[in-house]
Amino acid sequence: MTSITAPKRRRRARARTTASLVSLGALLATSATVLTAAPATAAPTLLSQGKTATASSAEGAAYSAAAAVDGDLTGTRWASQWSDGQWLQVDLGASANISRVVLNWEGAYGKAYDIQLSDNGSDWRTVKSVTAGDGGTDDLTVSGTGRYVRLQGVTRGTGYGYSLWEFQVYGDTAAPPGPGGAVRVTGTQGNWQLTVGGQPYTVKGVTWGPAIADAGRYMPDVKSMGVNTIRTWGTDGGTKPLLDTAAAQGIRVINGFWLQPGGGPGSGGCVNYVTDTAYKNTMLTEFAKWVDTYKSHPATLMWNVGNESVLGLQNCYGGTELEAQRNAYTTFVNDVAKKIHTIDPDHPVTSTDAWTGAWPYYKRNAPDLDLYSMNSYGDICGVRQDWQEGGYTKPYIITETGPAGEWEMPKDANGVADEPTDVQKAEGYTKAWNCVIGHQGVGLGATVFHYGTEHDFGGVWFNLLPDGLKRLSYYAVKKAYAGSTAGDNTPPVISGMTVDRAGSAPAGGEFTVRADVRDPDGDAVTTRIFLSGNYASGDKRLVEATYRSLGNGAFAVTAPEKLGVWKVYVQAEDGRGNAGIETKSVKVVAPPVAGTNIALNRPTIASSAQASYGDCPCPATNATDGNATTRWASDWSNPQWIRVDLGSVRSFNRLQLVWDPAYARAYEVQVSDDGDTWRTIHATTTGNGDIDAIETGATARYVRLQLTARGTGWGYSLHEFGIYS
Repeated sequence: MTSITAPKRRRRARARTTASLVSLGALLATSATVLTAAPATAAPTLLSQGKTATASSAEGAAYSAAAAVDGDLTGTRWASQWSDGQWLQVDLGASANISRVVLNWEGAYGKAYDIQLSDNGSDWRTVKSVTAGDGGTDDLTVSGTGRYVRLQGVTRGTGYGYSLWEFQVYGDTAAPPGPGGAVRVTGTQGNWQLTVGGQPYTVKGVTWGPAIADAGRYMPDVKSMGVNTIRTWGTDGGTKPLLDTAAAQGIRVINGFWLQPGGGPGSGGCVNYVTDTAYKNTMLTEFAKWVDTYKSHPATLMWNVGNESVLGLQNCYGGTELEAQRNAYTTFVNDVAKKIHTIDPDHPVTSTDAWTGAWPYYKRNAPDLDLYSMNSYGDICGVRQDWQEGGYTKPYIITETGPAGEWEMPKDANGVADEPTDVQKAEGYTKAWNCVIGHQGVGLGATVFHYGTEHDFGGVWFNLLPDGLKRLSYYAVKKAYAGSTAGDNTPPVISGMTVDRAGSAPAGGEFTVRADVRDPDGDAVTTRIFLSGNYASGDKRLVEATYRSLGNGAFAVTAPEKLGVWKVYVQAEDGRGNAGIETKSVKVVAPPVAGTNIALNRPTIASSAQASYGDCPCPATNATDGNATTRWASDWSNPQWIRVDLGSVRSFNRLQLVWDPAYARAYEVQVSDDGDTWRTIHATTTGNGDIDAIETGATARYVRLQLTARGTGWGYSLHEFGIYS
């Protein structure tokens, strides 16, 4: 492909997307016969005793922080003031690998608290959370590295403060693993491999979603999946704790560098790569700084320059200028690659875009890249053919992949993408991995999207652990990388989800959701219902719905007041950290009104109407045409009015106003017999949009809305102005 303005492989606009899985101890066996001894392992060392300790407060001089690390288990203790949120921390004197923390509580214990690690005493990451402490001795298995260890109290277990006889931290101060040799792309055309220290290395990775502060909490779980690589989109001064935590687990990092307009469709930052020398010099200097900083870090695997900017440039330019910008951008990527190679000859450089249509630009303008990268989802298996047909002479890795995305799925009856089921998503990851490794000697691995925990529209579509709950996709990735999920407790499986009234759920009324939920391990399952207004309002959050169980997998769900297409989610949790989630769309419409709409198609005029903006023209008659998809829209000013002529004096007893997002916060309903003299029959100053059902009666020929305060920065906009007799 020489142009990618109209891609055959579109990308989504990314929303920048758990309980820690702790590996439990060894199984011991005893016998009367002589056993062959297992290889010895060093016991963790008590690191905290006698070290410097500080605390948020002390009940008195006799109860200082130092008393919790003096080795006296029954005679001395630290005691805080009598309030929640107190803390105690110890400086180990040097960075250490922490494996165990023991808290010997006095009677005043912590019911809820976190164990946190830090490299500098300021930036903390949680490695263990306790929510149901009961005092006594808490012996906690943790995993992470840090110089400082802190008990961060959340909730006290008594009316006193927090009080510890002893705070013991165990681990070892062994240095983190060494670099392990240079990372190379070796081999010949079509027979390449990635090597680390001369040993073959296939990228088995995930894109990294949690906050860096939570790396110690999640990295052991990542390791347990068979993952050897994580990918980031940015590298700066805050990256080191992530690299340190990854190295402690033997995981390597593809360090990303962000360039505008990264992220594909909808992204901002329209840089002119042809003329903006200042921007390019700034980025080149910035990237060189962090390459020099992290080039010797044992976690560094390679450098990745940019993400989907070849695609994103089409949001900024068109025609011949777009081609010039894409050529200039990929030429700059090559300048960055050359600069990185002068600073760090021991780690490869790559660049990511949204599909193979970017590769001709790299082939033409970026010969110093060591390998290519791309993001591809449902069409991942077409990458091999594109590579062969393009005559490329470099291998590649896939930097994002997984199930088919929103942009690749057919539309459902409500006109929105039909999201794959959990089973289909899991199959998508398996298919993707098989297609990557199936391109032997060229496809060098993948970092699948996405090890994230957001529980929102995009998070449910792609995250392996939304809200910390493991999906079928999580176990599909684990099986691909580790080879087996034998012995794992896996999520409930949902099938046959249906929504009645899916195209006409009345706002504020009920609709019925049905789903068959089965748990493969026989666990008791709790089912919850969520709603997302992503399509109706742009709010991507998942909010728990109001619903009631009807039995046999059926639920009566209360529809939102906001009109438009919503997503409804059935989430089945097994109480073991797993969840199955399925979703369908539902269209919320104005509820039916008893009686006859005497305003339908009657002459309607307004103080103003938008002639052209978005879906306009939007004349006043659109508000009385009976079509919920059309609207009247006024100028963006106060006051405004819209008036219906009923043709003769008519009696009515209710009105229904169906607002567009541009609603009225304050207005009056006025009536007139002659169109000149008006009387008010209803008024409000607290309108909130959506649907206003006004139960008021009058006899008149003309009905007018006198609109005095807008609810938004736009004008006033009505889909329907219904008057019922």
